[in-house]
Amino acid sequence: MTAPRRNSDTLFSDVFLPEETIAIRTEVRAVCEQVLRPAAHKLNTTPESVEAFPREIFNALAKAGLYTIPYSSALGGRGLKYPMLATLTVMEELAYFAPGLTSALYDAQALLVGKLLASFPGPVSEQWLPRLTRGEMIGSFATSEPAASTDLSAASIQTIATRSVDGWRISGRKRWITNSPVADICLTLCRTGESLTMLAIDLHADGVRVGAPDLKMGNYAQLTADITFDNVHAPDSAVLGGVGKGLRVALSALALGRMGIGAVGTGMAQAAFDYAVRHTENRSVFGQKIAQFQHWQFKFADHAMGIENARALYQKAAYRYDLNPADVEPQAAMAKVAGTELAVDVARSAIQACGAYGFVRELAATGESFPLEAIYRDAKIGEIYEGANEIQRMIIARSIFGRALVG
Repeated sequence: MTAPRRNSDTLFSDVFLPEETIAIRTEVRAVCEQVLRPAAHKLNTTPESVEAFPREIFNALAKAGLYTIPYSSALGGRGLKYPMLATLTVMEELAYFAPGLTSALYDAQALLVGKLLASFPGPVSEQWLPRLTRGEMIGSFATSEPAASTDLSAASIQTIATRSVDGWRISGRKRWITNSPVADICLTLCRTGESLTMLAIDLHADGVRVGAPDLKMGNYAQLTADITFDNVHAPDSAVLGGVGKGLRVALSALALGRMGIGAVGTGMAQAAFDYAVRHTENRSVFGQKIAQFQHWQFKFADHAMGIENARALYQKAAYRYDLNPADVEPQAAMAKVAGTELAVDVARSAIQACGAYGFVRELAATGESFPLEAIYRDAKIGEIYEGANEIQRMIIARSIFGRALVG
């Protein structure tokens, strides 16, 4: 099937973007056309398994230098002036073809793990970050547990790290951990006494057990599984950000991840929009093109505005972070809500406009494959993970009314 035209090229303008970001978009789009477009249908429709992990695609993205984009030149990166803006632009372009892969191998890998390592120089960062930028390791980030996800208080976290003679001993279970079946390292939120601490744990260490991949509604390329720690050793140098500072460390990473998920949602919405526009321009019912019906004209006009707004929100959040990373939580929350809810809405409209051609995955009579059912499945998790959208609205409300009223 030929690719639909990119409506963002005419409806959206990069007029406010720095030249370096525009160059990154051009570079990454070319990589995506070569690496992701041919593999997208298989990536988005093959159920989860370790054997299905797209190692060759991961290697190709690393070889293209995509994992150097978020970091300073001192850390082996590109040394861009606006690295977060470029990073989120990468994520939108990747998600246009493969949102599950983007969540796993760019959001989790480059943002949650990579940016945390970059934020806390020391033995852990020196050991792992160069390998990450070269694509020689895969990282995971673990806060959620069977009974704790939204609530990351010390009272809820049951993964315990206790002092030992030569560091820490960790026992507990983490759940919904992206990349865990194939990861080498896990940044793990643990309870240490009455507070929380973030520890970098080598997943090849004795006492670590990783379960089989979860079988999910969507995001098949994003492998998640439980990790069980049974008296696992970690050295003192594995602490990120200081003992007792783990919640602050985790939330700082999640704020970046929320911007990223907003960019992923924007890419998914754009992909669904482009496919549906092409279909409605060419498909006729009752003697006229579907696009001639005012209902669909108005519906897709509204979606065009939504995509413009979602893109602007994630870009503004990223730009603000690049200028001053101190407090971007409200903007990150706005970007996440706007992008993820938009993806669900546009995918739903696109399927309705395309009818059975939106609902089908593969048409047996012709051998054609169709993308919308996968986009719709993949879109839903965006409203849930990295902080449910209800929590994001609380964060935004807190910036309006204050913590004393909102909590």
